[in-house]
Amino acid sequence: MPVRMKKLIGTIVLVLLVMIYAIFATAVASLYLGEASGLVHLLYFLFTGLIWIVPAMVLIRWMEREPKR
Repeated sequence: MPVRMKKLIGTIVLVLLVMIYAIFATAVASLYLGEASGLVHLLYFLFTGLIWIVPAMVLIRWMEREPKR
């Protein structure tokens, strides 16, 4: 697959990943953290704000890999 096509697909998937992940993380917080303390909110959003980086890194590595000849 050409690099330009991989980057196009990867960009679309990355945007969708961030959108879906943000909605999911916020929905979980709304359901389960309504009565929690501020510290629990801070830790939850710190954790969920960083964990999306793992699948994004994998996707970006895939996008940057040279095509096999």
